[in-house]
Amino acid sequence: MKGLSIIIVLVSLACLIQLFLLQVVRGESFKDEADRQYIYSAKDDFSRGSIFFSDKDGKTTAAATLRPSFTLAINPQKIKDPEKVFGELSLIIDLDKTKFIDQATKKNDTYEVIANDIDKTKADTVSKAKITGVSIYKQKKRFYPGGQVASHVIGFVGWGLTGGKQVFGGRYGLEKFYEDILARDSNRLYVNFFAQVFAGLSSLTQKENSIEADVVLTIEPSVQTELENELRKVEEKWEPESTGGIVMDPNTGEIMAMAATPSFDPNSFNKVDNILNFNNPLVENVYEMGSIMKPLTMAAALDANTITPDTTYVDNGNVKVGIATISNYDGRGRGKVNMQEVLNQSLNTGMVFVMQTMGVQKFTEYMKNYRLAEKSGIDLPNEVNNLVANLDSPREVEHATAAFGQGIAVTPIATIRALAALGNGGYLVKPHVTKEVRYSEGIVDVTKFEKGKRILKAETSKKITEMLVTVVDKALVNGKAKMENYTIAAKTGTAQMSNPSGGYYDDRYMHTFFGYFPAYNPRFIIVLYSVNPKGAQYASVTMTEPFMNMAKFLLNYYQIPNDR
Repeated sequence: MKGLSIIIVLVSLACLIQLFLLQVVRGESFKDEADRQYIYSAKDDFSRGSIFFSDKDGKTTAAATLRPSFTLAINPQKIKDPEKVFGELSLIIDLDKTKFIDQATKKNDTYEVIANDIDKTKADTVSKAKITGVSIYKQKKRFYPGGQVASHVIGFVGWGLTGGKQVFGGRYGLEKFYEDILARDSNRLYVNFFAQVFAGLSSLTQKENSIEADVVLTIEPSVQTELENELRKVEEKWEPESTGGIVMDPNTGEIMAMAATPSFDPNSFNKVDNILNFNNPLVENVYEMGSIMKPLTMAAALDANTITPDTTYVDNGNVKVGIATISNYDGRGRGKVNMQEVLNQSLNTGMVFVMQTMGVQKFTEYMKNYRLAEKSGIDLPNEVNNLVANLDSPREVEHATAAFGQGIAVTPIATIRALAALGNGGYLVKPHVTKEVRYSEGIVDVTKFEKGKRILKAETSKKITEMLVTVVDKALVNGKAKMENYTIAAKTGTAQMSNPSGGYYDDRYMHTFFGYFPAYNPRFIIVLYSVNPKGAQYASVTMTEPFMNMAKFLLNYYQIPNDR
């Protein structure tokens, strides 16, 4: 028995050694054997982790990956008959004869690139032709299968200044945010299981290995595509300077879609004329969001018990605050109206009244509880600070204008975070675009976020939701936007745009729209904006259709049951 045990141990050891030789010593040689017709360039070992979209069923599709790239090059010193070589190559690849002959006759040169990024079929054909002086070089190239889809979220890889030096790596979006784990050290040898067994290594204790990972996003590709299509329609119809939108789960903070125009294709980022197009305005720009901020003020006063939906005031069309006069958007007074009508008709004077019932101190406390004075902390680079210094002003007028969304400027991501609390029971969620990180050792780090701090009472959330449902059912485009089988809580916003020279433009507006649904148990919240659209003054004209289109798509795509 002892002899048999020794034999079994020796056989097992022999198998392990053989597997080690196959995987570690000769593993790459077997892989390379299929590619031996190609010459590898100095950068053929470029490697990088992948980024994936995840659909509603949990299936993943590549958002950023690697693909082979082939370059055709020649050695002029080895080409005896340039005309003949051109004739052979031109049967396979479209070439400019004059340029080719010029390159092929440079007898003091040994390397001339003839064509870049040719497809594999043509590369194989050239390789098999075995033309003297002609070579195919194989490299790996960063590739974005969706093209422009979610480009502001994903970013791209390229050369750029880091610490005063030109460095190759992630430049924008998640490519930049997750550079540390997506990047691969091409000089580091791959260490697999069998190498670890023989070298006595453990991947869990090797920092240099454990930081390598792929990233799975919360971005749902079909929702993302639908949002981009709707924004494109707005751009074509109303010719704004820019548009943007976010679709989020108001209960978890998962971003299902995030898009803006102008956009870009990360596969050809070098063709973009304006470098500012690479910035993600949803986290890197601030805007005076206008009347979609009114529900935040109304909810604060409801929560503080200084008003009820039935509370009334006398609207004269304008109101004096200090030495300033604040007017409704049309300057008209409505007489005695309740708080529901303040939202229905988007009355600025009514929001001043609401703020004054709380007082400046309590109003400021609630606005800061919405975290409007802070960054959202989203997992994307370059998030900017919101401009809300007016909330600390000793002048009442600054608080009065903030009550209806003017005089403070916030990012769209901070806006949707605050507004989500209205529908989710009063909780402040953390927006995020990462679902999980898959490390190279097989460890999966699933993104987990706590429910968040409660900033409004549950009954407040219910009351403001009822009011916003009434806005859609009765007031939005005169009730024509109402959905028969679903409740939607929503509000439009039209804000004058600030003039860098001081004051506000009389003919330039920021249009916004926000809403969540099904209203009393929301699965989705959407924020849309359009900067200076042409041909319509009010957001109800430009933003209602794209919002309702998105709502109908989401309700159908996710097969949400009717709620009325």
